Amino acid sequence: MQLKKFFVVLIGALLNAIGMNLFLIPANVYTSGFAGAAQLISKIVGDYTPYHLSTGFLFFLFNIPVAILGWKKVGKSFTLYSFLSVVLISFFLEAIPVKPLSEDILLNAVFGGVIAAIGIGLTLKWGASTGGFDIIALVLSRMKDRSVGTYIFALNAVIILTAGYVYGWEKALYTLVTLYASARVIDSIHTRHQKLTAMIITNKGEELKRAIHAKLVRGITTVPAKGAFSNEDKDMLIIVITRYELFDLSRIIKEVDPKAFTNIVQTTEVLGLFRKD
Repeated sequence: MQLKKFFVVLIGALLNAIGMNLFLIPANVYTSGFAGAAQLISKIVGDYTPYHLSTGFLFFLFNIPVAILGWKKVGKSFTLYSFLSVVLISFFLEAIPVKPLSEDILLNAVFGGVIAAIGIGLTLKWGASTGGFDIIALVLSRMKDRSVGTYIFALNAVIILTAGYVYGWEKALYTLVTLYASARVIDSIHTRHQKLTAMIITNKGEELKRAIHAKLVRGITTVPAKGAFSNEDKDMLIIVITRYELFDLSRIIKEVDPKAFTNIVQTTEVLGLFRKD
């Protein structure tokens, strides 16, 4: 399992770097989050100063404090694989030459966004992240019931407006195309919902509760249930999680009760203390 997870993180990092170095960076079209910020700052420093700061180096630098925060607040496994993803992305950004495959800016914007998003989506699906705001989102969700969407929107808005002001508004519009394509692909591979509710029908309610509590800091509501066909008594466990915990929950259910029936649904809003209740 760990080897397979490492391989997925490796492939995800490679796809991220390919999307940026072969499509987005040559076209001066920007991705989202810390990667987009690193890409934009690298471009501005190179164009307006005698110095050169590579995108890979800046991306790695931005993620160091985030990794420290994740290690203290989120957990070692998630943060370790997320930082591994950051290291690999930074390495591939340095190793793969920046070389355009097409002169068409729209093709670069779409394909760059889609290829990078496939890497991000695969990484998220296997219980890691590409660093940056993914870790910040998880920290905030464990502290308070607060969406990180506002912060992501603010950072992306700064990237788009700065790119438009410095390099022309056409670049900013193509950046919007990239962000839209990326978001759609990530949603299709993983999930667009920040919070999810899992309803688990199982014969092993106590064992499953203990296993979940050992891994996740989440409250569980237990409801008696009965199979309509078998007339067998069961337990229904109801738990609200963040999208970053979906991989861990799925793995726990498969290990404890592979025959359990689980329904995952979108949670629009949570009232009360999300961490404990």
